[in-house]
Amino acid sequence: MEAQAQGLLETEPLRGREEDAVASADFSSILSEEEKEELKAELVQLEDEITTLRQVLSAKERHLIEIKQKLGMNLMNELKQNFSKSWHDMQTTTAYKKTHETLSHAGQKATAAFSNVGTAISKKFGDMSYSIRHSISMPAMRNSPTFKSFEERVETTVTSLKVFFRRRSYEEAKEE
Repeated sequence: MEAQAQGLLETEPLRGREEDAVASADFSSILSEEEKEELKAELVQLEDEITTLRQVLSAKERHLIEIKQKLGMNLMNELKQNFSKSWHDMQTTTAYKKTHETLSHAGQKATAAFSNVGTAISKKFGDMSYSIRHSISMPAMRNSPTFKSFEERVETTVTSLKVFFRRRSYEEAKEE
């Protein structure tokens, strides 16, 4: 009996099956008519309070909209501000800064590599035009020292770029 009395005094919230048991229990037979009337009155009062709170909230939301309209704030401006703030917040993250730095560095390397390739191509085409004028056969041109040198430079540049990007992706994966 004392264990049952102690159970009624517990202040911990119900969990799992206990909630289901309480929800399906019929307390109407335990309650007196006076207690039932008090609970019904309390129920009506709570419903009235909830309705009143909803009305107050709705009135405050309307007032908020009116103030925003007077200040010239609209949905589009708010979206722009939210987007700007989110973009700024993202740009200040460490991951963004590292990615930006890596891509910037890779872009500089690639630009330099393409510039070198472009210079080499221009120089080699100049040399080749001289070779072509003096030797019309293509096999002879392919075997020429100028063409072989050009081929080697292109292969070296491509290999360097591959190594650079592999290293970067490996370092980024390691940091994550």
